[in-house]
Amino acid sequence: MAPRPYWKGYLKLSLVSCPIALYPATSEREKISFHQLNRETGNRIRYKKVDAETGDEVENAGIVKGYEVDKGEYVELEPEELDAVAIESKRVIDIDEFVPRSEIDELYLRDPYYIVPDGDVGQQAFAVIREAIRKEGMVALAKVVFTSREHIVALEARGKGMVGVTLRYPYEVRAEDEYFDGIEDEKIPKDMLDLAVHIVNTKTGHFKPEQFKDRYEDALKDLLRKKQKGEKIERTKESAPSNVINLMDALQQSVKTGGGRAAGKNSAGKNGGTRRPAPRAGAKPAPKKAARHKRAS
Repeated sequence: MAPRPYWKGYLKLSLVSCPIALYPATSEREKISFHQLNRETGNRIRYKKVDAETGDEVENAGIVKGYEVDKGEYVELEPEELDAVAIESKRVIDIDEFVPRSEIDELYLRDPYYIVPDGDVGQQAFAVIREAIRKEGMVALAKVVFTSREHIVALEARGKGMVGVTLRYPYEVRAEDEYFDGIEDEKIPKDMLDLAVHIVNTKTGHFKPEQFKDRYEDALKDLLRKKQKGEKIERTKESAPSNVINLMDALQQSVKTGGGRAAGKNSAGKNGGTRRPAPRAGAKPAPKKAARHKRAS
């Protein structure tokens, strides 16, 4: 059975347009997932929506959305109020501008979609837009509306079709300074750097995703097969890593073993001794206590 399109509409570049369909380019369906069961009966668990204070079950008709503006204080919004700010979908992806692919920070990339022409009509227009994007080596930026929210999408030519990747807004990307400012400026001895570069060179290859192995997924499949056959389940023994004290020794040992990973996790300072990790910037805040419901005026 052919997959159902996630979105249908039109792709437009100036006065040239064509009907298109978008399909998710990735999927989590093949991953093993579990249901929660009642250990005594083997039946699936069903969750109920209950009032956090009274414990009474609440029907869907009695539930409204609320935004917490202060501890335990909410602004309630009715469905019609949310509909008032919903972005109307015009079912058109109108290309606004073209930018170099190298200028798009990977942190902004979100979800990829395959874009294909929808039907025989507009095949030539689709090909014209696709090849114009491919020839210039640029990425087309446009807007698209999914479920009342507007998204920025980056379009690239890919084979006979195109790929559109939705982008995050700036407020969705955390500033790196919050995390990197606490990292100390280490003075790296040249001989250490040379050894590290040598290890990198010995491990240099090409990107081959077909060689990626999800060991946990494979282990789950093996576990399920054994359970079905009634075989005994035994935990695999893990080898404990050796404690490498000196960073230079670790680098030299890595070179001797063909550029393998260092056996330990400890880092060393300039003189080869162990260096204590810097304290964290801030302690983890204590969990919030439940507050009684208040309505904002």
